[in-house]
Amino acid sequence: MANILGFFKESYEEVTQKVTWPTWSQLQNHAVVVLIASVIIALLILGMDKASSNVLELLYGTK
Repeated sequence: MANILGFFKESYEEVTQKVTWPTWSQLQNHAVVVLIASVIIALLILGMDKASSNVLELLYGTK
């Protein structure tokens, strides 16, 4: 039991004293980058899906 309590005590100490947390503006900037990257990836997947759908419609002659 002492090991578990020691683990939590050391974890709390590390999180509160040793971790360097990002600033609010850094978090906002990173969130914008993630949002833009997600939209770009979604558009690429949409384009690949439409292209493959068109190719398969040409091959099978269905619409």
